[in-house]
Amino acid sequence: MQRLDCCITSSCCQCESSIRLVSEVCPACGKQGLAVKNFTVKHIVKEQYLNDVGDGDYFLCMNPECDVGYYGRGKVFSKNQLKVPIWLKRDANPKYVCYCSKVTEEDVINAVLEKGANTIADVCKITGAMSNCKCEINNPTGSCCYNIVKEAFERALVLKRNRV
Repeated sequence: MQRLDCCITSSCCQCESSIRLVSEVCPACGKQGLAVKNFTVKHIVKEQYLNDVGDGDYFLCMNPECDVGYYGRGKVFSKNQLKVPIWLKRDANPKYVCYCSKVTEEDVINAVLEKGANTIADVCKITGAMSNCKCEINNPTGSCCYNIVKEAFERALVLKRNRV
């Protein structure tokens, strides 16, 4: 994964970690999930469900249409049982791309369309994305938000090209 100046200058501890899909599937939709450490899940589930988390790791359901947030070890946590919306879910509101700095997809698009950002580094400077690295506890994936910010930036570039 490419590291960015804005990520390097903020000492992002998660940039080198990679997101990987695993073979265990969501019990509700049958789609592959993303492995997530127990530590992250304990920070993301609402307080009243904390005792249900236990000690094992979980998976994040990557299906935008599914209501499941995390699953594993015979337990399921719906997206409504989580403290934050999962950016990839269809009805996520707000749609965070950087959970640590509370930067939304809309913020990234605005940085490109209205404030002249031409690179992801520009987006980071304008929005503050990736400047407060606590991804392991704030991002539902437990990993750096670089890829999510990059996806939003690429969508913004498409919108910009279509505007011209």
